[in-house]
Amino acid sequence: MSSMNNISIADILELPVQERICLVELIWDSVAAVPEAVKISPALKAELEARLVEFEANPEAGYSWEQVKSRLKDGSWRTA
Repeated sequence: MSSMNNISIADILELPVQERICLVELIWDSVAAVPEAVKISPALKAELEARLVEFEANPEAGYSWEQVKSRLKDGSWRTA
């Protein structure tokens, strides 16, 4: 991939799709490496904690991974 020094958005958009995907992966990995740098609002933190409590109280609720994949493939998630 070309040098990322002083690269413009226009330059990025001209890259082949596969190179743009690689770039996104590199950026995502760099963000994931420092999760403490990603700030979340108190409201979002409270929502996530509430959902965790709900999950821990009833871990069988919701859909299995197989059900999720099936609904994504057949489009039925749009009517749920």
